[in-house]
Amino acid sequence: MAFGIPSSQPRNSVSRRDFLAVGGLSMVGLSVAEQAAVRRARQRSGDRSCILIVMAGGPSQLETFDPKPDAPREIRGPLKAISTSLPGVHFSESLPRLAERADRMTVLRSLHHDAAPTHETGLQLLQTGRLVQQGVRYPSIGSMVSRLLGPRGRAPAHVLLPRPLSHTGVQTYRGDGSGFLGLDYDAVMPELDGVSFDEDRCDGTLAELTQFSNEPIACREAYGDSRFGRQLLLARQLIEHGVRFVTVNTFCQLDGCVTWDAHADREHSPGTLYDYRDSIGPQFDRACAALLDDLQDRGLWEDTLVVCAGEFGRTPRLNENGGRDHWTNAWSAMMAGCGVPQGCVIGQTDATASEPIDDAIALPQLAATIYHRLRIDQSTDLHQDWPLDSLCDVSPIKSLVG
Repeated sequence: MAFGIPSSQPRNSVSRRDFLAVGGLSMVGLSVAEQAAVRRARQRSGDRSCILIVMAGGPSQLETFDPKPDAPREIRGPLKAISTSLPGVHFSESLPRLAERADRMTVLRSLHHDAAPTHETGLQLLQTGRLVQQGVRYPSIGSMVSRLLGPRGRAPAHVLLPRPLSHTGVQTYRGDGSGFLGLDYDAVMPELDGVSFDEDRCDGTLAELTQFSNEPIACREAYGDSRFGRQLLLARQLIEHGVRFVTVNTFCQLDGCVTWDAHADREHSPGTLYDYRDSIGPQFDRACAALLDDLQDRGLWEDTLVVCAGEFGRTPRLNENGGRDHWTNAWSAMMAGCGVPQGCVIGQTDATASEPIDDAIALPQLAATIYHRLRIDQSTDLHQDWPLDSLCDVSPIKSLVG
């Protein structure tokens, strides 16, 4: 079944079970012209891979990468700003390890979108670069990578960890599926697919290679004893053994859980800004810093793109509970590796982190930039039934083209 376009079956007749058994569809069912296009895309992309860390819930820009220490208390919030390895650039005290590594990353401080301020719309724009239109669900970037580049060896092309995000408020598409490509191009999800990485589809029993216990104690401790830390370590292992695209959700659901969605509403969104400092931030900060170090130490830095971003930011002014609500006008993200400029800050917000005042970045540009860094041509058109003129209808972030 394909989503979004009338079709009783995907273009090929390979079942989901068969797909999982061989690690991806590869060239099965493609025309000669399509096979040639896939080969060209693979040659351009080479060894490049991506880890997309979805900061589900919408992290506050003020309590992460864009604090405003000189703003009034009701704006700056309860957390302190700290210095980073970049002179004059501050992060929130929730991210001390990443602050030390700011000279290795590009910080984006001017993301925005003008769609509805809901998790679902933001997640669609983040993970597909588009909104659902006339019932058409667009594929995630990972599914497009799976379709355009296919598996590397016998490892799956796209893995989603730990599982799809749920209970976000509205039961609708969140941009994490294969959309109109059909279920054959869904991400492999170890927790839900009922398959392990030691199936015949993988080279060298990938399950044995991707065990947390296989890693040295120092490495495990660096990532931290948290579920998120273990997922990021698994993401690195998967990239190391041939997976092209790994999506990692920082949380599996939002409603009723402490997440980046810091409304400070005890019933539905109990997370507070103090949780950024005391629990969420430290786990995220430790694991992400360890990932950056690990990629460099293992020679994976130049070919692995790391993206940390949420679906929107938080209101500049605290709400009546001392939390922050949804805000789509401005927020921050981070990118590193894969040739991304190091020690770079793109974009600037006003004194209250309310609006971009320099180098505004529309959220779909982030998807376009990921395609660009993976050397995937946005104008690629492999299938006459695709309801697309191009993979992304916006340009990549200008400062990251190269």
